[in-house]
Amino acid sequence: MKTLQLSEQKARELYRSGSKELKTVLEESFGKDFFSQDVTERVKTYLDACHELGREPLDEKKLLELGLTEHDIAYQKLAIVTEALNEGQKLNVCDANVKRWYPWFKPNGSPSSFAFRASGYVCAAADAGSGSRLCLKSEKLSNYCGKQFIDLWKQFIL
Repeated sequence: MKTLQLSEQKARELYRSGSKELKTVLEESFGKDFFSQDVTERVKTYLDACHELGREPLDEKKLLELGLTEHDIAYQKLAIVTEALNEGQKLNVCDANVKRWYPWFKPNGSPSSFAFRASGYVCAAADAGSGSRLCLKSEKLSNYCGKQFIDLWKQFIL
């Protein structure tokens, strides 16, 4: 008898689009709670986002040696975090009917005072600092990302 090995990421992906029968089999293998857990419970750190996507973390030392800046690396990390929080949903930047949420921040006059302000969304436009790869599928996720990953956002923006 052969054994099928399935990553957690692939199991969640199959579960989202699977038939009732497939969902039952997956729930028997991984447990029902595994599929009902909210993404904000699974992704609390950059490393959690890598795990969620089945990726190895960036080799920051190597990237710095290649000439990337800490700002560049922060952007790459945020792109991974937003991809994980969006759970595989690709937000079509050319579709005016797709809402894409992104966090807003307010510097309070000094580099040490940087705070999450709110979330906004756009249909077909992108404001400076809100690139399409860093947009989220809901205001809730955008608020979470802006607060939970504020240090990464600060590295990226400032």
